[in-house]
Amino acid sequence: MIRQAIGAAVALALLATPAGAQTVSGYQPQDEDERGLWMVMDEYERQLQRSNFFMRDPGLNAYVNEVFCRIAGDQCEDIRIYIVRTPYFNASMAPNGVMEIWSGLFLRVRNEAQLAAVLGHEFTHYRNRHSLQMFRTVRDRTNVMSFLGIGLFVAGGGLLATAGQLAMISSLFSYTREMEREADTESVRLLVDAGYDPMAASRIWAQIRDERDARAEDRGHDGRGEDAIFGTHPLSEDRMVDLRMLAEAAGEGGERYRDRYTLMLAPHWQAIVDDQINLNDYGATRHLLDALAADGWTAELRYAEAELMRRRGETGDFNAATRSYEAALLMRPDMAEAWRGLGYALLRLDRQEEGRTALRQYLALRPDAEDAAMVAMLAGVTS
Repeated sequence: MIRQAIGAAVALALLATPAGAQTVSGYQPQDEDERGLWMVMDEYERQLQRSNFFMRDPGLNAYVNEVFCRIAGDQCEDIRIYIVRTPYFNASMAPNGVMEIWSGLFLRVRNEAQLAAVLGHEFTHYRNRHSLQMFRTVRDRTNVMSFLGIGLFVAGGGLLATAGQLAMISSLFSYTREMEREADTESVRLLVDAGYDPMAASRIWAQIRDERDARAEDRGHDGRGEDAIFGTHPLSEDRMVDLRMLAEAAGEGGERYRDRYTLMLAPHWQAIVDDQINLNDYGATRHLLDALAADGWTAELRYAEAELMRRRGETGDFNAATRSYEAALLMRPDMAEAWRGLGYALLRLDRQEEGRTALRQYLALRPDAEDAAMVAMLAGVTS
């Protein structure tokens, strides 16, 4: 039904959109198919604006836009950025000037320079009209209405796509090797011009490759087929080498701005980590936490580690989770969620009184929590 509605919208666009319609960036769609594509992308943007998954926090959006404008210069005014709460690594640009960033990217980016590297890469795809070139290629291979009908699935105000649909979209928008090389080369130049560390581009893609390999090892295969999880970006060793060479040729210097990136992410970090844990992707999540802890374990990281173990629930996991919760609470005794998790883990270990005591501590710190009634029942608290 939704696909039929989108097809009808495209048909109307072909009839109603005036020839030579102007876009935000000044580019004029060249034919009826492109005008139809623009209408679908405009509708997609309207759905993004209404979506429950659109992260509207003013501080986060202002920060990301500031980084992007530092990279894009005058053209930053042409772009509308939407941060969507989706626990995968991806950033993409539509030809009508909409950039979509998935929140899982922030968990995988270590500093502002790496964020800028991803934004610069996507901006180059947009500026060089790569998605339009791929659209024309796909249009020549398949029915344009079928092409335009994929991807928009609306439910409860959110934008949903199944794993199969994501793989299909990734396949359709997979840029050529030359396009990726252009985007990589230009992203390094943009980093240098903006005063960022040029090695950031190489590091971010190497980190993504390492996560892919960790997932594959945990699942017992060689990693082929995993790249769809990371959007349309190839993760070949040749690409890593080329990026390192580009950065080395650019010379040393440039800023990473790790502290202000961490400060920006802090209010959203717990939700982003919880979303990752809810994927039940143990190998990748374990790798991410270990990588983030390379400079030292924090209370938040120990809590995330504990949650990962408790939710997996295999032999020995509840004992390991208990130790990690306790480590988090040594650093932050006021971390209510750690008390709750500790209580749940202790109850599963049949340490009933200790578990109830921990849950009561959670209630003392969060008396108005949404789950207070359920936790009170488990804690044996009577009104």
